[in-house]
Amino acid sequence: MMYVNSMDGISSAMVDGFFVDWPNPPSARTHLKLLAGSSHVVLAIDEGKNKVVGFITAISDGVLSAYIPLLEVLPAYQNKGIGNELVSRMLKQLEHLYMIDLCCDDDLVPYYEKLGMMKGTGMLKRNYDRQSGE
Repeated sequence: MMYVNSMDGISSAMVDGFFVDWPNPPSARTHLKLLAGSSHVVLAIDEGKNKVVGFITAISDGVLSAYIPLLEVLPAYQNKGIGNELVSRMLKQLEHLYMIDLCCDDDLVPYYEKLGMMKGTGMLKRNYDRQSGE
């Protein structure tokens, strides 16, 4: 597995299969746009298949704060430590900041706690009709 912090050489064909179980998932084209528009990105690439199999993104002001909106690993590659590695690499990139936040479902709280994060309280609004980003 190769991990990269750049979108160099990444095509829409390489990011197919993500957003499983999303009712209105982003297209591969939109996926590339969100990766490119992120302040920070870490990609896990299966070199033998030339395919992105996992990714994590962060949006940051570069001074005090960052938000991690997305962590995804393709189903066939889950439970192999890829998600842990992506989170660890992202937290390392952001360690100079005061706050690093993310929102997750309750069942994922223990996962992120094991990676050094703590549970907090937050508020959110979702426009599900905009979920595809198009």
